[in-house]
Amino acid sequence: MWLLHRLLVARVLGYRRARDTLMLRLPLFGGLLERSLVGRFCRTFGTLIQSGVPHLNALDIVRSSVGNVRLAESVTMIHASIREGAGIAVPMGESGMFDDLVVNMVDVGEQTGELDRMLAKIADRYEREVDRTIDTVFSVIEPIMIVILAVVVGFIVFALFSPLLKLMEQLG
Repeated sequence: MWLLHRLLVARVLGYRRARDTLMLRLPLFGGLLERSLVGRFCRTFGTLIQSGVPHLNALDIVRSSVGNVRLAESVTMIHASIREGAGIAVPMGESGMFDDLVVNMVDVGEQTGELDRMLAKIADRYEREVDRTIDTVFSVIEPIMIVILAVVVGFIVFALFSPLLKLMEQLG
């Protein structure tokens, strides 16, 4: 099963798109994954722009380094928009991958000429948000895991002592 999954991921674009869409729709982890992807996109794109790489080349690099098909398609839309002479913010908003905060900050960054700094601020904010969410999830999961382990250990202890108690009743 795992081998079939790996084969489909490697060769079938539609399968990767469906997998990535499903992963982004998961109740808790989908939002976390989306924020993580957007944060990494902003960090990489901002760093490349700050280093002097032209926007189109930077988007090509980002698109090839993204592991998510939906985000790669969004980057392709942004790339096509820039090539046609339009801005970055409009296709970002139309893609559905970026929320209004990111789109507005990118728009302001484009207008002021400080797109790299805005992207760095977005990346910082999203990375902090992802870290905070992960800490919260683990702080909630930890007590639940302790209770589950206590129940499992209780069943094991009961299973071990039950025959011993029955034997003692028969002897006594």
